[in-house]
Formats: sequence, C-alpha cells, structure tokens
Amino acid sequence: MILRFCTRTVVKMGMVKPCALVSSCHLMKPVSRTCVNGRCLTYQQALPTQPVPTLQHTCERYLILLEPFVEVDELKRTKQLVQEFLKPGGVGEKLQKGLEKKALNTDNWLADYMVQTDYLDNRLPVVAYSNISGSFPRMDFRDKQGQIRCAAKVIRAILDFKTMIDNETIPVDYLRGKPLCMNQYSQLLSSCRIPGLEMDSVVFHGKTSYPSRYITLAYNSQFFMVDVYNSDGTPLTVHQLCVQLERICSSSLETSTEPVGILTSLNRDSWSKCYDRLIQDKPNKEALSAIQRSICVVCLDKAMPQVPDDMYSRGNVLQMMHGGGSQWNSANRWFDKSVQFIIGEDGAFGNNVSHSCADGTIGMTLTDYVSASIKKLEIIESPTVPLPTPQKLHFNITADIKKAIEEAKQSIDKIVQDLDFSILSFSHYGKNFLKANKMSPDPFIQMAIQLAYYRVHRQHCASYEAASMRLFRQGRVGEIPSTSSASVAFVVAFNDPNKKNTLFCCLLFFGVTSVFENTEKVDLLRKAIEVHKWNTSMEISGQTVFGHFLGLQHQATEKNIPMPDIFTDASFDRVFDYRLATSQVQSKSGCLPCACPYQRKTYDICYTLLKDDMAFVLSAFKTNTENNSEELKKAVEDALLDMRTIL
Repeated sequence: MILRFCTRTVVKMGMVKPCALVSSCHLMKPVSRTCVNGRCLTYQQALPTQPVPTLQHTCERYLILLEPFVEVDELKRTKQLVQEFLKPGGVGEKLQKGLEKKALNTDNWLADYMVQTDYLDNRLPVVAYSNISGSFPRMDFRDKQGQIRCAAKVIRAILDFKTMIDNETIPVDYLRGKPLCMNQYSQLLSSCRIPGLEMDSVVFHGKTSYPSRYITLAYNSQFFMVDVYNSDGTPLTVHQLCVQLERICSSSLETSTEPVGILTSLNRDSWSKCYDRLIQDKPNKEALSAIQRSICVVCLDKAMPQVPDDMYSRGNVLQMMHGGGSQWNSANRWFDKSVQFIIGEDGAFGNNVSHSCADGTIGMTLTDYVSASIKKLEIIESPTVPLPTPQKLHFNITADIKKAIEEAKQSIDKIVQDLDFSILSFSHYGKNFLKANKMSPDPFIQMAIQLAYYRVHRQHCASYEAASMRLFRQGRVGEIPSTSSASVAFVVAFNDPNKKNTLFCCLLFFGVTSVFENTEKVDLLRKAIEVHKWNTSMEISGQTVFGHFLGLQHQATEKNIPMPDIFTDASFDRVFDYRLATSQVQSKSGCLPCACPYQRKTYDICYTLLKDDMAFVLSAFKTNTENNSEELKKAVEDALLDMRTIL
C-alpha cells in the first residue's frame, strides 16, 4: 500500500472548497530504488513542477474516454458542451488561465487540490474509507513475551529508518530511469491528521526545531509516551526497549478507563466536535498533542479469536484495517496518526497508514525495511542504565464525550460488519510468463480485472489504476483510466458465446484449436494493452484528465464562477464515478497491501505482481448487495486462467 486515490470523490457544483493549507510544525506503479552518493534530496530542486495540460488536449481525451459509456446521441450532446467550454474568451479559457497562474505560484497545484478533495474535505471515517494497511504472515510467537520482543525490534527498526530520513540518506526512488520526489519521506513519521469542522488539516512535526524523541504505545486501549532515545541522542537498544514495554504491560492491566482512541474512527464532523470539546481541558489538550507529535504509534493488540490457518490472512487484513471491532482492538488505535505498527499477542503483524500524510509506496518502503530489519536484530542484554518511566496519557472524560465514545463503538462495529475482504493467491504464473509472451504485465492484469467485472455484472464500468506523480516536485498520485474502447472490444470478443461455439466446432470436427479466433483475441488484447500503456504515460507525464478537470473546478469555486455545464452533465459521472479502484503496490517482504472502497458502490483491488505468482486483495461493502468480493475474486482467477489459453 499500499499506495493511491482511495477516497476519490467526483466534485459536484458547490462541493469544492477553497484550497486547504496543510499545517507544517496513497498505492501505485512500482518504482526502483537506487543508492547514490550524496543525499536523497540531491535532485529535489531540479525536479519539474506539475504542468498544466492544454485545455484542447484534455477535452479531446475526455471525449475519447467517454466513448465506451454513452450512446451516439449523448456523445454528440457532450461534444457540443465541450465546444462551448473551449470557445475563445469563454469560461474554459478563463479557468485555464487561473490554473496556469496558480501553477506558477506553487510547487504542485494538483497535489494541493488532491489532498484537499480526497482527504481533508472528506467527512467519512478514515477507517476503511481513507486509511490503508499492510498485512504480514503470522509471526512465530503466541505469547506476551514474544509480542514484546517483536514490538521492540519494530520500534528499533523504525528509529533506524528515521535516522535515514533525518540524514537524507534514503536511497533515491526512480521511475523509468528518472529520479522521483522524495519529500513524502519527511512527512511519514511524526505526523498526524487533525479533525476539523468541514475540513481537516495535517501537521508534520518531523522537521521542527524540537523533533520527537518518543513513540506512542497503545495497550489495553490506553496510550503511553515511551522515550526511545538515550540522553546522548542514540536510539535505545532492542533490550532497553523490551524493558520499557515490559514496564507498561506489567503495570497497565485492563482497567475501566474510557477508550478515547475509538473516537478517531467516527465520521470527521462528529470527531471534530468531540476534539474541540476535549481540547478545552488542558490535560486533554496536552495528551492529544503528545500523540500528534510522537514519531508513530505502536499497538500491542490482544489475541483475536482463533481461526483455521487458511483463514488467517483474511482475518489479519481486517485486524490491520479496523481492529476487529469495539470488543477487540478497534479502540487500541489512533487512526489519525500517520503510521501505526500493530503486533498481536497471537503473532498478528501489520500496519495502518494515514493516506493523507503519505502515499502507499512510501509506507511500503518503511514496511519492507522494518520487516527485513526485525529478522536481523538481536536482543543483546545491555548494561543497566536508568531509563525514564513511560508516561501514561490521561484524559478527563465528560458525560458528552462518554456518550460519543458509545456512539463510536456502534459506528466502528457497523463498519466491521459491513466491510468484506477476499484474498486471491494466484500461483499459476506471474510476470515472467507474461514477459515471455511479449505481454506487458500490469496492463494485462488490468484487462483481466475488467473481464472479471464484466462476467460478474454483465456490464462495463468506469475504472482507474493509481499511478505515481512523483516525477514532479511534491507529486502525489494520479489516476490512469483503465476502461477504453479497446478494452471493451477485447472483453466483449473474449466473452462472446458465439465465438466459443466456433471454437467448440473446430475442436470437435477438426481436432485443432481455433487459431484464427485466438489470433483475433490476442490482437484485441494487445491493442487494449497499448492503449493502457499510453494512458499510463500520459498520466505520469502530467497529462492528467481528471486532475486537470479537478483543478478547473476548484478555480471555478475560488472565482465564484458557476460550475460549467461540462462538469454537471450526466456524461461526466459516467467516466469518473468509478466502480473499480485498483492499484499495484510492490512489496519485497511478503506484505499484502490493503485498501477499501472509497464509496459503497465501488470495489477496491490491490495487487502485487511477482515473477511467478501474484496476489490480490479485493474489498467491497456488504450493504451494497450488487457487489460481492468473493464472487469477483473467483472471476479474476478464472479470467487470468482463461486469458492464458490464448497466449
């Protein structure tokens, strides 16, 4: 991670607000990592700023994207709206000039608008609708001591990664041989989302004059400040960290303390009102500030109900995403925090990342580093040095906050019951097989997903794949449109029952496969793949259709201009009201990247593509009875197997 536009909302008239200021105190195309002499920010100032595409080019591409979804008459009407929008001296030209002016005065106009629209303005809970997570295979311990040892190693690995961030020695990320923006790494730790009425904010404490020297430990739904550096500035050893964690676990038995952390799972307006009431009390305000400023949150979870080994992966994905509910570990979280690492007493392991602070690929880099490090770190007893006692954070809870906590319990339990995950471990082939058949692996997978959706729902849908926009300074994520006229042509031809009958007749009477039919399908597949590759190149080079339109909509709102008809037309939703949100997030450590649908009518699919196999994590909401993640999972597997037969 996952990595991506997991909370994408199509902007309607009147819904865009003036650009939010992100206070300073996503999942995507895979990137390569290269060690270079010097610091990771060496290329930062040389990176180009996010370009503004030409209005003509974006509108032409929009009409092309629209073709699979509308009839001739509707397309003709939309073309007239586009022509009106493009008139010299018209509203389109005025908005374009405003956006070009903004681009001259900011590092990245698209990132500003994207963070605001997708995250800070979004009023849905961050649990499931925004945050992303990573899930690991079960660790080799089943007791408190093993949990403490693992957590101590995780903390030390995070501190070592933080040292690389602070010293700017993280290996530079590259995409297609070009260096990427590395700024998000400085925002990954010591950061937090802050609830606000109508709009949230994000605080970054990593680069302040007094950086954090402690982590927040969550245990039994209580929170503790744990100093993780010695007086000389060196990180605590794994053994010293074990001592500190044991202090907490031995003194913090389950109590009747109100689980304040569960408030962070509320919808943002409800949480904001509670937050405003909490900070009126000085101890509460200090406790909240302590969590926000801490390096990260480490959660020591109680064991979840036992399940068969073949069900563990799904259960662990759910635990990392939402904690399992109010009776389990959902209150043992601070969902606003940029990074939470989660270690269960039963060997559960993973993390939860705030997408508003950093994208999925950035979080996965930290995740892979931690996973590799804990396998190497040893617990060597060190000389006894007096360590400061971990400080428990205390909250004064009023009757109205207590009532809100009960409401939060009910809210998170509804999310837990509604959210469904299915996991596909596909071992029949991977990218080596596809490359050997001269197929570009990622677009091939995208076509398989579209074929699977069509087989389940008997219709095509708007879909996108998340892409890295970090070729530009301060870049975040973009959307590659996956559905095209070429992809629809392939799906229809591949699923045509008449052609299946033709193939059957060939086999029956001639004993040979239908070479001509397979050649036709392969040709259509290759055309669809080439279109997807072209759309990918357009997106990562800054020629973004949705992003451009998003910027123009914001300009209309900021200038008090009525929203142009092109954006309120029904055709606009047909292209951008997605039913499939997908992202490829590579992991070197076997971590499953996970995300949830940004709206109830959408599926989310995260996948990892390896040399000889691949894995998919599919999610949907049960209350939308039209969607079924298990059924789509089976359809994806069948599509991958069926498509192999034509190669």
